[in-house]
Amino acid sequence: MPTVELLFSAQPEHVRTARLVAAAVARRAGVDEAALDEVRLAVGEACSRAVGLHRISGVEDPVRVRLTEEEKKFSIEVADEVPGTPSGSAPDTGADEPADDEGEMGLAVISGLVDDFEVIDGDKGGIIRMSWPTVSV
Repeated sequence: MPTVELLFSAQPEHVRTARLVAAAVARRAGVDEAALDEVRLAVGEACSRAVGLHRISGVEDPVRVRLTEEEKKFSIEVADEVPGTPSGSAPDTGADEPADDEGEMGLAVISGLVDDFEVIDGDKGGIIRMSWPTVSV
């Protein structure tokens, strides 16, 4: 069960809020202080990607962020509601969209920041799942 679940409309200005919430919850969960910038950056990239996918596809459903504190790790899932989107790419709009490159670049940035990282494609949208170890208090 998530510790915190955040839903926000697909507007770029809400990405900053998601980053701040993720860092605060990660700190409380026991993620090492040195990794908090990585958490912020990775969540920002994942949320920006989801916002971009929603906006390009005309999806009005909210972006969902789940922050979960587990026994020895802290997990974050960022879910978009854009069905049939292959990992790392924007939906095919028939035009050469720069968002496609941005989606791939965002995933490359996340993979450089997070050791435990996966992208899951589903019928109802995609999920970027990331996790960090927690330290004992």
